Amino acid sequence: MVAATKIDPLLEVKNMRVYFPHRHGIFSRTSSHIKAVDDVSFEIHPGETVGLVGESGCGKSTLGRAILRLIKPTAGQVNFDGIDFLALDKQELRARRRDLQIVFQDPYSSLNPRMTVAQIIGEALDIHQLASDQEARAKRITELLQQVGLNAEHASRYPHEFSGGQRQRIGIARALGVSPKLIVCDEPVSALDVSVQAQVVNLLQDLQAQLGLTYLFIAHDLAVVEHISDRVLVMYLGRIVEWGPAERVIRNPRHPYTKALIAAVPKGRREEKELLKGDLPSPLNPPGGCPFHTRCPIAEARCRTERPEARRVNDAHHVACHFA
Repeated sequence: MVAATKIDPLLEVKNMRVYFPHRHGIFSRTSSHIKAVDDVSFEIHPGETVGLVGESGCGKSTLGRAILRLIKPTAGQVNFDGIDFLALDKQELRARRRDLQIVFQDPYSSLNPRMTVAQIIGEALDIHQLASDQEARAKRITELLQQVGLNAEHASRYPHEFSGGQRQRIGIARALGVSPKLIVCDEPVSALDVSVQAQVVNLLQDLQAQLGLTYLFIAHDLAVVEHISDRVLVMYLGRIVEWGPAERVIRNPRHPYTKALIAAVPKGRREEKELLKGDLPSPLNPPGGCPFHTRCPIAEARCRTERPEARRVNDAHHVACHFA
């Protein structure tokens, strides 16, 4: 269990598994399963930002969507604010969905091009009946736009009239409309220019301070994650391999995979980047033992057959490696 403090968690994920059936043949029979998320457990506390990092294809976004029940988990528990989120029926889930929202990665595809900004943001207000009349609805939309750095006149415009950074602000305003307690930020700045990324990250931090928000911040950019996160979870091939306070994990990484991710972050124009060797193995046929052994520079014979148990490095810093 990836824990932080003795304060009751807002979100508690226990033994989460998300397996997708792999079908083949003329009858499309299930021959095996793709283990996108494989036995993941962690906690997020109120007002905290937990960063979830890893390469594309490691299962980060799948995990985020499974927590929100946008994808059905194969097994596990999601306890949110003391409620078993996975046990809710459709009606109960709809009522509780306002407490958990998501900001998607691509601001170009996550907004309906046929809807105005007022319709996009107001849709959630209508679904959850959060505005007493049209005047209150319009006032709330204006408040949300101003909260994310946009103007009231933007409400009548369409998504194609905005830049990528502005579209992502609209996506954030839409998430804020229902006054959520936790927001899953699914790589919210990866599709934006570097100059705009900092503005959006700073906005998210300001909103957190103003509204007491809690974030699960999914990303592959460790520099961004270190800037915004209190704790970091490092994910590889569906599993958490290292976790702890953000500064400690990034400044003193212990798992070879975390070290490789950090080495791949450019620190200067002339510095050569030490990139990961080989490709991420297929979750359809993951390696035995330690899942990272096929790419690990310090792997030994036991790594191929024995899966490492997570152990405490110091305080809240943990790592799943035989030799870290």
